[in-house]
Amino acid sequence: MKEIATTTRDIARELARKYSTMTHEELDTLESILVPMKFAKGEMILKEGDLCDSIYYIEKGLIRQFYFKNGKEVTEHLGEDHTIVMCIESLFKEEPTRLQVEALEPTLMYGLPKKRLEEEAIHNTNIQMLYRKILEESLIISQVHADLVRFESAQNRYKKMCKLSPQVILRAPLVYIANYLQMTPETLSRVRAASLLDDE
Repeated sequence: MKEIATTTRDIARELARKYSTMTHEELDTLESILVPMKFAKGEMILKEGDLCDSIYYIEKGLIRQFYFKNGKEVTEHLGEDHTIVMCIESLFKEEPTRLQVEALEPTLMYGLPKKRLEEEAIHNTNIQMLYRKILEESLIISQVHADLVRFESAQNRYKKMCKLSPQVILRAPLVYIANYLQMTPETLSRVRAASLLDDE
């Protein structure tokens, strides 16, 4: 993987811009919490049975979060550059996860260990705000996906995903996009073809 010239300070600033305003001292604290990690394409970030003890910020790359149901893989989430991923139940219950996370591209991530984050949040309102905003965002993303597959037609599911995650649509293998949208690859192909005709 090509070296990416990003420092933990840059990431701390990026997170502060996105989730909470911070002083220089607070940025120092946030920077000290961040744990950089790199994964090759196809490498597992979390396996079933692992403990998810951190919130992960994807600086660059693409990940797939999935689980097995009746022997088949179910894609729960596709994450791209500048987004968050976590196994929320494992994180808060401190139990092994049933979810798995795989890098679909060479991926640079930064871990925010939950224990460190919570220790700092007790004394610091802005870090507390950052923590809360990250969790809020994660819950909203889960709800949007649940509503998408629950209420929308196959055509609308695809169209909404194109609006919400255009980079994922361009970069993720179609088989995972279809799985995430709870349709067969054949249905996705038909839906995509129909969408292209609509756009003409």
